[in-house]
Amino acid sequence: MAGLALILLSPFYYGYVVKAFTSTWRWIKDIGGNEHYRIYKSFNIRMPEQYKVCGIDVSSYQSKIDWQLVKRMHEDSIHISFAFIKATEGAFLVDPYFQRNWREAPKAGIICGAYHFFRPKVRGKWQARFFLQTVKTEKGDLPMVVDIEQLDGVQPAQMRKELTSFLKYIEKQTKIKPIIYSGLTFYQDYLCGYFDDYTLWLAHYYQPDLKVTKTANWKFWQHSDRARVNGINHVVDFNIFNGDSLSFRKVLVH
Repeated sequence: MAGLALILLSPFYYGYVVKAFTSTWRWIKDIGGNEHYRIYKSFNIRMPEQYKVCGIDVSSYQSKIDWQLVKRMHEDSIHISFAFIKATEGAFLVDPYFQRNWREAPKAGIICGAYHFFRPKVRGKWQARFFLQTVKTEKGDLPMVVDIEQLDGVQPAQMRKELTSFLKYIEKQTKIKPIIYSGLTFYQDYLCGYFDDYTLWLAHYYQPDLKVTKTANWKFWQHSDRARVNGINHVVDFNIFNGDSLSFRKVLVH
């Protein structure tokens, strides 16, 4: 015991520990570690700290939500500013919690946008009409979103044809370009180079950076699907906006 105490008290021991820690830290940085990729324990997420405008996306999976609790939750400067809410899917399915979420979230002071889950086997124009029958956007809302993340067995060219039909119909009726949501891999495999004039919302989980082509006009990044937020009894997707609060305001419907 006396020998162990002498070792622990020795300046050579502490010098070794500091040297080992420094060496490890340099190794982490050398392989791509990012000291700004920090943990926010209360939200159960890890994200790059330079992003300050944060939000979530929800559907019936999250069940009934207490939006007042969602709005009040914060850690340091991180809090929920916006929410994308599932409205429709295909040509017939309305999310059972859409109307409640669409009504209650704005009451809590959260800026909202509605999204449609796109089914490539169904004609894009039919889906667009159905979406517009369900959702009415107003000044101050986020633009409408189309969620495209699978082929459903159709050829990529056919998927792009129906998606284009959907986008053009929405834009014609609302005078606002929709946002396209997709997973990073799906976007790179099937969408990149075809829809570069649309704002993108991309999913890419548990990473310190979103690495996309320079032509990709991404504004929203879904970086975690395991966030914990007060007022929601299930895990939820956590998103960031690529810009400051002033840039965020410019994206909203005017």
